[in-house]
Amino acid sequence: MIPTREVYWNVGRAWPMYVLLIAALLICAWGIRRRFRLWRRGRPEARFDAAGERLQGLLLYGFGHAALLRRRYAGVFHALLFFGFFVLFIGTVVVMVHEDLGWRIMQGRFYLYFQSLTLDLFGALAIAGCLMAVCRRYVARPASLGSTWQDAVILSGIVLILLTGFAVEGLRIVVTGDPWGDWSPVGLATGRLLAALLPAGALRPLHGFLWWFHLVAVLAFIAWLPYSKLFHVFAAAANIYLRSLEPKGARLKTIDMEAPSYGVSRLDQFTWKDLLDLDACTECGRCQDACPAYATGKPLSPKAIVLDLRRHLHAPDSRPPEEGNPTPLVGGAVREETLWSCTTCMACMEQCPVFVEHVPKIIDMRRYLVMEEGRLPGPMEQALRSLESRGHPYAGLSASRLEWCEGLDLRVLSEGDRAETLYWVGCSAAMNVRQQKTARALARLLRRAGVDFAVLGERESCSGDPARRIGNEYLFRTLAQRNIEILKSHGVKRIVTACPHCFNALKNDYPRLGGSFEVRHHSEMLAELLREGRLRAPQKSDAKVTYHDPCYLGRYNDIYDEPRAVIETMSASGIAEMEQRRERSFCCGAGGGLMWADETGARINNERAGQALQTGAGIVGVACPFCMTMLEDGIKAAGNARDVKVADIAELLEAANQA
Repeated sequence: MIPTREVYWNVGRAWPMYVLLIAALLICAWGIRRRFRLWRRGRPEARFDAAGERLQGLLLYGFGHAALLRRRYAGVFHALLFFGFFVLFIGTVVVMVHEDLGWRIMQGRFYLYFQSLTLDLFGALAIAGCLMAVCRRYVARPASLGSTWQDAVILSGIVLILLTGFAVEGLRIVVTGDPWGDWSPVGLATGRLLAALLPAGALRPLHGFLWWFHLVAVLAFIAWLPYSKLFHVFAAAANIYLRSLEPKGARLKTIDMEAPSYGVSRLDQFTWKDLLDLDACTECGRCQDACPAYATGKPLSPKAIVLDLRRHLHAPDSRPPEEGNPTPLVGGAVREETLWSCTTCMACMEQCPVFVEHVPKIIDMRRYLVMEEGRLPGPMEQALRSLESRGHPYAGLSASRLEWCEGLDLRVLSEGDRAETLYWVGCSAAMNVRQQKTARALARLLRRAGVDFAVLGERESCSGDPARRIGNEYLFRTLAQRNIEILKSHGVKRIVTACPHCFNALKNDYPRLGGSFEVRHHSEMLAELLREGRLRAPQKSDAKVTYHDPCYLGRYNDIYDEPRAVIETMSASGIAEMEQRRERSFCCGAGGGLMWADETGARINNERAGQALQTGAGIVGVACPFCMTMLEDGIKAAGNARDVKVADIAELLEAANQA
């Protein structure tokens, strides 16, 4: 006897099943069409290149759950549900091919090993995953995880579908005395339980009822899918495939300076991919958990921004205000103070398992406020005015860009001079007395290593990063294009800088404007010089050192190891790492133009300083001038300024070589 089973036992003619299936698919297709029409309101954007790389990402992050599994519990239950239903879907296709297409494949060992045992086990795993999800949402729910009536319906519906599936299978096995029933252990156990609880005459009618009930429940879920939160199953997969393949530091969109308007004040000014993002969000709350602004009580939650925009997208009337919609996008669906709370640290995007792009949307809406409405916080406005008139954002400072290097006898480029390697000092290191110490330490280390370099001096101006992150794209372009012309006129090929914000702008933003240079952060350069022996590895110190990862160096450019390598050459005990480090590092609070803003309530830099102090380290190593300022202020606020020193890795290395 060949192992198999009768597919439509006790059901009779099953043609009504296909009538219902077609109806469910049509309803589902109509809902998907509606979603597509909403997305197509957005501006064009190219996201269909590099199909092979995109497919690899879909397999890794969609099918493989690589990002979801960063949080073990949530990742595991989601994987159990996903793979459970994926295998059950394959089993359903096998039944259709076997019975309705006449290809007799559901028999023999394949029937026993896959169609019986494997489907049974994966169905049980799906139930386990669903129960884990119920526990997380209703028993030990984290604060960042919201809950609606749809969550209860979806979870209870999934459990109902799985249980009725096992009941149908079990009743068939028990009533027919299926000789292969032992290969379906969960179904067999379910059937025996029902047989023990019910009269024998009720089993067959119950099987027929549950068969149709199970079918209708499945088809109802299919029909409801594009109208519910379940749609993220498809939207998230599409979003992963269509994720940005640009370097992480280059994901802000360029805008047409000849366009009639700038930034985003209406949904149709976003790109279609931005609108897809809104539907792809799974509402998991990971972005909110990672957000330093939210953690310190600011009016910003990356999750809430996406959901507010989604509600605006799906509102009965989401036309622009001038066309009759009473709710504007900026200042209505999303509050202005929310946008100005963002440090652009990109922790939200780093944690998002489906690659929603929060920060570019925030910057797009800032661009509208700054370039169209002229509405921005006063200190930021002063910084932009200083950038425009003086080439640096520090209003009120009168320092020269060359004061920091007095007595160092550095080569300062004049018009017509050429230099392949340039030390880009940056506004902070040139203008701020404290940061000047870092600039001098780095310059002396480079000279000691025999690096032939020059500086621009007064010809250097701001890289434009503050202007771009605040939202004045026009001012950024003006500054960047001027800098590119100057750099090219001096034949510059390589640039080294100690400022991650300058580093990111020069490396990732300037190439789009025609300025392609080899750009290196000073942590990369110092680590290389130590490896090559051009800088002497100092005698190791017993001082306890921790290290703070700057957002624009770490999350934006994946530079984590080089600064640590520099510190480890001089620390006998290694690095006393903070709990939030590397890609999970907590922002210092200065990015996104907030260096020039009045922060209210709990301060982000004080929170990060507290995390550094918890390590018990006497030295906090940094690799960013903004981070140095913010952490020094935070440590002073905690009353530990005498006991804990904040220093750039260049300062630490130079001091260790002099010891």
